[in-house]
Amino acid sequence: MDASPLHSLTTLGPGPLLALTALFGLLVGSFLNVVIHRVPRMMEAEWQAQAAELRGEPLPESEPYNLIKPRSSCPQCGTPIAARHNIPVLSWLLLKGRCAHCSAAIPVRYPLVEVLTAGLAAAAIARYGATAAGVGALIVVFFLVALTFIDLDTQLLPDDLTLPLLWLGLTFNLWGVFVPLQEAVVGAMLGYGILWSIYWIFKLVTKKEGMGYGDFKLLAALGAWFGWQALPSIILLSAGVGAVVGIFLILARRHKRDIPIPFGPYLAGAGLLALLMPGLLGGLFRLG
Repeated sequence: MDASPLHSLTTLGPGPLLALTALFGLLVGSFLNVVIHRVPRMMEAEWQAQAAELRGEPLPESEPYNLIKPRSSCPQCGTPIAARHNIPVLSWLLLKGRCAHCSAAIPVRYPLVEVLTAGLAAAAIARYGATAAGVGALIVVFFLVALTFIDLDTQLLPDDLTLPLLWLGLTFNLWGVFVPLQEAVVGAMLGYGILWSIYWIFKLVTKKEGMGYGDFKLLAALGAWFGWQALPSIILLSAGVGAVVGIFLILARRHKRDIPIPFGPYLAGAGLLALLMPGLLGGLFRLG
């Protein structure tokens, strides 16, 4: 008798399984809020340390700052957040969106990230069930949510997230969980190469940079998960939606023409469609 955790989950009915997945998604979403906030600051601290080392300056002493330390605190008053005030969504509602100590407003985005993660996690398990593909789908969801909001905040797609996502896609597809390994490898190669080529063509023509290298790596990661045949649809959809949103923001005078618009969220959104509705996305544009 198979006593593996996945087998145990398959004994649950659809309702309890999705409820359990949504609850798990809420908890992961709470952690993703920490990732979204801290990873860019960790990168900046690393860059400053590297710059100081190159200049021959002594590295400044500082308290540990990572995804675990220090404890989460209010950005306004600096008071550490008690465990009872850190329950996903519920604490925000009970506190009416304000710090328990200084009453500073807590952005609504924090519970929204938690709810979004929970909903996408439940959708992933509804699509793939308690299987290896379901586990992979959860990984893709969690990474793409974090990358989306980091890019929106900072216009950065950290290597610490895009590269593990790429290698995890290739690892899952060693066993053909989503696509055969050959399609995954070609997908990773083409995903990077296509955007790299567009970047250099645009730069040669306009003397400007149209996107960042993080976008290349994110599309390579999506190619590693979903194969090369999914790339045309992902590129078409993300570019189309990005262009429409960009034009709308410019016309609405909410965005200047010379300020770049992050492309990562559109790639991530198309990647989620490839994950959750592959038939719909494949119908837009597919080679082969």
